[in-house]
Amino acid sequence: MRSFFQPWRQTCAAGLLGLLSLALHPVAMAQAYPNKPIKMIVPFAAGGTTDIVARLVAQRMSESMGQPVTVDNRGGAGGAIGADMMAKAAPDGYTIMMHNLSFPLASVAQTLANRSPFNVDTDFAGVSIAVYVPFVWTASPSVPAKDLKELAALLRANPALQYNYGSTGPGSTMHVLGEAFKKDAKVDITHIPFKGAAPLKQEMLAGRLQVGGDQLSSSLAEIKAGTLKALATTASKRIPGLPEIPTVKELGFPNLELEGWNGVFAPAKTPKDIIDRLNKEVIAAVRHPDVVKRLNDLGAEGVGSTPAEQDAMLRRQMDQFRAIIREMRLE
Repeated sequence: MRSFFQPWRQTCAAGLLGLLSLALHPVAMAQAYPNKPIKMIVPFAAGGTTDIVARLVAQRMSESMGQPVTVDNRGGAGGAIGADMMAKAAPDGYTIMMHNLSFPLASVAQTLANRSPFNVDTDFAGVSIAVYVPFVWTASPSVPAKDLKELAALLRANPALQYNYGSTGPGSTMHVLGEAFKKDAKVDITHIPFKGAAPLKQEMLAGRLQVGGDQLSSSLAEIKAGTLKALATTASKRIPGLPEIPTVKELGFPNLELEGWNGVFAPAKTPKDIIDRLNKEVIAAVRHPDVVKRLNDLGAEGVGSTPAEQDAMLRRQMDQFRAIIREMRLE
């Protein structure tokens, strides 16, 4: 005989299962990340240091996370176009960005010029400093100067020389450093913006551009081959693998000193558990033996920092160059 209470028990059981499902839903959702491909924006053209590092990290993350991590190059405006895309993306961990030391400088320049499409203080969340890569001033072999000090002397002695220097865009690292160099050295040299380090380097190799600069990985092979000259590094110490390259401070330009880095960012308001997962994956990627070897070959050093360290470094470099950029009135 069917019990009078059986339908009631079945209803209660179903209700309890429903409540349990609701209670576990956030956990299930968190465990599901990632359940689709992740896009890593690189705000520069392919072939530069940031692109190279991004592809190394993305490959390892793809293997360890079980989902493709694809690199999307969005060059232009000193990295602002790609950064703006990332800032406006959904804060769900499926759009992240690999940027470099141009980020704090370009952000300050664009904000002071009232043309920044984003707010660097509120639109981004640090994930990890991925690598340290020294920034190096370079020149075409046709330039008769062996270092930055000699370049300054050459330009002062020959004011009719129509030398140009290239950067990865308005407000980018080389643009800010180039204008600071003009001021400190009291020389005239014209700025030419490019969409990335790769096209800039091609113009220098072709002899159509005299001076440029980027993180070492972009030009290491050419420096070693002698098809590009290394005029100085902005690092605080000489580069271990290239001890012949002097620092800007040694050459009398302490205001040009700037440590180079590449780091991963996510949109602001990305949940902490997703930031933590991405941080873990980036650290594992840059510390993987195969990646470490490749980075060493590129003159880079794998780091893997906390999100807080990434945020602090960004703010520190913004503060370091804010007064200089304001004085330059970069447009």
